[in-house]
Amino acid sequence: MTSTSPTGTRTGTETLDIQDQVGRSLSEFLDQRAATLLSVSPSLEAVARALAEFILAGGKRIRPAFCYWGWRGAGGEPYAPAAIGAAAALEMLHACALIHDDIMDASDTRRGRPSMHCRFTDWHRNAQLRGRPVDFGNAAAILLGDFCLAWCDDVLDECGLPAAVLRAAKSLFHLMQTELIAGQYLDMLGQAAGAVSVDQARSVIRYKTAKYTIERPMHLGGITAGADDALLAAYSAFALPLGEAFQLRDDVLGAFGDPGETGKPAGDDFREGKRTVLVSLALRNAGRRQQTALEALLGDRDLSPAGVDVVRSIIASTGALRTVERMIDDLSAAALDALVLAPLAEGARQALAELAHTATNRRT
Repeated sequence: MTSTSPTGTRTGTETLDIQDQVGRSLSEFLDQRAATLLSVSPSLEAVARALAEFILAGGKRIRPAFCYWGWRGAGGEPYAPAAIGAAAALEMLHACALIHDDIMDASDTRRGRPSMHCRFTDWHRNAQLRGRPVDFGNAAAILLGDFCLAWCDDVLDECGLPAAVLRAAKSLFHLMQTELIAGQYLDMLGQAAGAVSVDQARSVIRYKTAKYTIERPMHLGGITAGADDALLAAYSAFALPLGEAFQLRDDVLGAFGDPGETGKPAGDDFREGKRTVLVSLALRNAGRRQQTALEALLGDRDLSPAGVDVVRSIIASTGALRTVERMIDDLSAAALDALVLAPLAEGARQALAELAHTATNRRT
């Protein structure tokens, strides 16, 4: 699949502008909430600072971008404040998901920096407080994620939508939250159960990623601009295969990516025992000795770089990596075929095609 770089087109420039505006909107919102926290206690200054640094420093802002072009595709005005506010609400929800996900996965880094629970573990240790630093760090991160979950509704409430439109948008937004949490639970259950089929792994992707990352953001943007059911269905036809391709690319990067580019240690998915499509295919295709080796290595929290290389070698030798790359290509093509048929307002088709290319051909 080929596409023009988003930075080299008018629609690509508009996408980057919106991502910047979402960042500014979140910065203003976080300043307001920081004042509220400090009015409760000066001790919350560390919380406000940590949240601002985490939310504002980095991130691809891919969900806001799909939300915005869902708005524009339904005929919404360029750079409308309501569209920017709805997109910012998604980024606040995403911050919650990342903070909590890092606790569940025991991930030490996020975007090349200490994850939130590690940050507060270190803070507790340096302050020489009572109790176990790790317990404090985990508890603090849970609460910071809870702030983001509560505040994402506030961001949406304050984006300036008419009351009737806001009610519809909030109904969809809350459904999205439910689907995300359900997908996270299924992902965790798969790790605990061990044996997960390829179809089961793909079902997790549908709810944890495809709907959450692309379909529901596009629906949110569309609903806020008055999209009808036919357009929302067209969004789904594009978004669901693309969302699956996006997660499959994420799985490949988690297994084979460069930590300097991904911002996370190589092989963390192996250490967590995640039953991704990549791993499920490898287990299905592997011979008995390879299966035994994989089962012994997956979920080993102390898996060495050499052990990571063994898992990688098995995945590649079973053809699982090649199969997943082919799946990414096929799903991306299906998404672009659906995009051609979608009844979109001017400019949206090109922008969404560019986003699709970015989502599936990335290195981070």
